[in-house]
Amino acid sequence: MVYDVFVPKKFLSPVGIDQEKPLEKYTFTALKKRTYKGGQITIGKVYKTADAFTSYIFSFVSDGKKVSGLMNVPYVSSSVPIIILVRGFVDKKMYAPGVGTARVGEALASNGYITLAPDFLGYGTSDKPSFDPVEERFQTYTTMLNLLASLNNLNQALSVIKDSPPANTEKVGIWGHSNGGHISLSVLALSGQQFPTVLWAPVSKPFPYSILYYTDDITDHGKALRKEVANFEKDYDIEEYSPPNFYAWIHAPIQLHQGMQDEAVPVSWSDNLYQQLKKLGISIEYFTYSGADHNLMPDGWGIAVARMLAFFQKELNQ
Repeated sequence: MVYDVFVPKKFLSPVGIDQEKPLEKYTFTALKKRTYKGGQITIGKVYKTADAFTSYIFSFVSDGKKVSGLMNVPYVSSSVPIIILVRGFVDKKMYAPGVGTARVGEALASNGYITLAPDFLGYGTSDKPSFDPVEERFQTYTTMLNLLASLNNLNQALSVIKDSPPANTEKVGIWGHSNGGHISLSVLALSGQQFPTVLWAPVSKPFPYSILYYTDDITDHGKALRKEVANFEKDYDIEEYSPPNFYAWIHAPIQLHQGMQDEAVPVSWSDNLYQQLKKLGISIEYFTYSGADHNLMPDGWGIAVARMLAFFQKELNQ
């Protein structure tokens, strides 16, 4: 199901004045119509020094809020492509820059790519997200879209690093894992851009099932989250916020990886995603790993990285 026309719903306020509902600006149709101008990227302190790259803390502004992240810059002299890394869910109490993206980011940087992994609002030194947990989820889309728009300013930011290679802002790819795969698929649809994208065990089911599926892992078994979702569904058409309804907007080549022993994302989800995207005429290749878990361990990680590097080399003409 694809929605071509978006008509904002309204509700009667307590003072008798019709007002737009605040979260209607996050429907896929509304987000696709938005213009994402981007802004300045700021490079901060060195986070790690390695043989082939240096890691830095960076930040940018998304809809007036600061978002921090981790950037890897390789030691090369020629212009290099950029890969945006999108992690899965991490408990804020356990989070540190690079959690969920560090190993893949270092593999890419060691092979001549600049990588940027946003922390997202509420993580790292980023500003706080919305108090509404549903809106906080939608803010991950706008954060990514604003970061992509800000890449035009990346070379200005890199000028503060001695001997930094120039970034080729015309060659941009995306890597997404788990819920980061959900965000990546959403961003591909909303942007309509041909960003080559690698997905590891992406969450690809319709919203809100895509989050309610995981409520057993929450202390209250999802009671509070189910209440928030129920309240949301009272006022909004849930189909306007469900990414699979808009996969037809995707024009990017995709490489999909799935561990057969994954206990977080069922194999059937990736099987179905592959068939759905293939039916839509989207260029996609699909790899499974018989003994691998959600992180493609223990026997899938190395070959998945090799396939990822070959994919980006091909698609970005590296």
